[in-house]
Amino acid sequence: MEPCNKLLTTATTGNGILARRVFGALFLLVAAGCATVPADFRQPGVSVVSVTPRLANSIAPEFDIVLRVTNPNRSALAIKGLTYTIDLAGSQVVQGVASDLPKIAAYGEAEVTLGAQADLLGGLNVLSRILADPASPIDFEFNAEIDIGTFYPMIRVNKRGVVSFR
Repeated sequence: MEPCNKLLTTATTGNGILARRVFGALFLLVAAGCATVPADFRQPGVSVVSVTPRLANSIAPEFDIVLRVTNPNRSALAIKGLTYTIDLAGSQVVQGVASDLPKIAAYGEAEVTLGAQADLLGGLNVLSRILADPASPIDFEFNAEIDIGTFYPMIRVNKRGVVSFR
């Protein structure tokens, strides 16, 4: 038991040598992590290409959402995961996640297809608004976060607009 007490006493007294070493090691780990992000890394572009309804046997409508991801960097991007939401008239009607996504070649682009199912309650809220005033346009918002790796920033996408059902 005496060696453990001596180690504890040494770690907490005498200029804090152990504390400095632990802090120094943590600093080096963080610095090494930051060094892995290339200095010339540029934010990839993301655009919504289409939203197409699917034939489905469920009550809630299903869609395919196609995104075009453009990589302006000199190295390929491996997309680890993606989260997304779609709001219509201020109500969230679609929320989803995706993995198993394509690698985007250096200076290349690729289309990413996401399967989505509408939230029945959110959809009913929008439907009641459309039925109340069919000529009125509806605001929409598409939000996505794309994860391309631990040491890279999340790619955030926000697209807003208006859709008319006339």
